[in-house]
Amino acid sequence: QVQLVESGGGLVQAGGSLTLSCAASVRTFSSDAMGWFRQAPGKEREFVASISPSGAATYYADSVKGRFTISRDNAKNMQYLRMNSLKPEDTAVYYCAVRAGRYTVTTTAGVDYWGKGTLVTVSS
Repeated sequence: QVQLVESGGGLVQAGGSLTLSCAASVRTFSSDAMGWFRQAPGKEREFVASISPSGAATYYADSVKGRFTISRDNAKNMQYLRMNSLKPEDTAVYYCAVRAGRYTVTTTAGVDYWGKGTLVTVSS
């Protein structure tokens, strides 16, 4: 069974930084779009960032553009989300996502595999 395991979440002060990692196992994802979504308490899960299979193209939600950077290492079957200038409104559970055989993953309906999530809490 495909497994996506996130790590790197935690508590950080506003203005701080965190890097999330997602480790994929069982099969390689070098031909698949990978991405990050988040879900804040009482809100729906939303798109954060997506990266193409080769890593050449990236896409971001407007709310994180310029602050977050998505990357991947296909040799290690990993993806990352570097989060800078964090704000309290970035507080959420962050989920790793994969869309098999596609270039982007920007909607929850398009996700084929989900991780279990890692909590990011930004204090003011």
